[in-house]
Amino acid sequence: MIPVSEPSIGDAELEYVREAIESGWVSPRGDYVREFEDGFSDIVGTDYAFATSSGTAALHLSLVACDIGPGDEVIVPDLTWIACANVVEYVGAEPVFADVDPETLTLDPESVEDVLSPQTAAIMPVHLYGHPCDMDAVQAIANREDLLVVEDAAEAHGAEFKGQQVGSIGDIGCFSFYGNKILTTGQGGIITTDCREIAEEVRLYRRDGMSTERKYHHPVIGYNYRLTNLQAAFGVGQLERFDEILEQKRQNAVRYQENLADTGLDHSIEREWATSVYWMFNVFPSDVETRNQIQTALSEADIETRPLFEPLNQQSPYVDAIAADCDASEVASNLGLTLPSGAPLTGDEIDRICKIVADQLD
Repeated sequence: MIPVSEPSIGDAELEYVREAIESGWVSPRGDYVREFEDGFSDIVGTDYAFATSSGTAALHLSLVACDIGPGDEVIVPDLTWIACANVVEYVGAEPVFADVDPETLTLDPESVEDVLSPQTAAIMPVHLYGHPCDMDAVQAIANREDLLVVEDAAEAHGAEFKGQQVGSIGDIGCFSFYGNKILTTGQGGIITTDCREIAEEVRLYRRDGMSTERKYHHPVIGYNYRLTNLQAAFGVGQLERFDEILEQKRQNAVRYQENLADTGLDHSIEREWATSVYWMFNVFPSDVETRNQIQTALSEADIETRPLFEPLNQQSPYVDAIAADCDASEVASNLGLTLPSGAPLTGDEIDRICKIVADQLD
């Protein structure tokens, strides 16, 4: 089977995990955690990085550290993983849904303008499927309205907006290291920021609210959101191969684009101001019937695909939430199909996939 995603794992990951086990430091207190955090902050270009137990934990902890809570609204794109809305609920605030750009599938700044209110406290741009948001437009709104910007870069390790790494542009950035992400620790996440005050809050709340100055003294109710040394050891090995993995992802996307160029099929693109990392490569047939036909043909050839996320405003917990007109989100969700996108994917496999796709369009 050709899976929709698979991790790229080398010898270093195995070696470092073995070293962590042999050292006896398998909890979050081992040296690999700091090495992983320092290495990732160097890549993103931020002063601080804090490894967490998941990408969802990173998002939740970021809102806590930014003092988002009851009475606040956070603007979230309608097309994204549901954790983006859930973490807003975790802190007692209200998610408000804005539409996405129909080409990049990232937050549409014009739609953000439509849902601003006196209760708006933050904007959460999501660099969906590895393509950066238009961060100039998002930051302009945030600066004008005095709002926080919490970047969700869970799917966009290494992506750039006008040469700047995502996760370093807003007030705080969040990444995921789930098993299907560009870099993985099996499960995990990380928070990046340049703000010392936010960093201090993240450090406090990440370890059950325990004071950094007085052991076993807890001035706040915190969370156990740390990454283990075993996972961090794996992550250090991934960081050493980061450039290699990114290059393979981009080469795979180019191969897809070349193969599909004459089919007339819409697919993942890259804006001139962006460096996408193509976490997932998506195609958009003209109608649902054709999409289903392509998906069935690929499945019969033992090739895995997956649909795009469902719009959040249509999910049961959020049908009554405030939302802009989210036409682009709904069209993309209805028509989109994700093709195999893992870094280990070979050129021959991509050629085979595209041949089957093209055959369904004749």
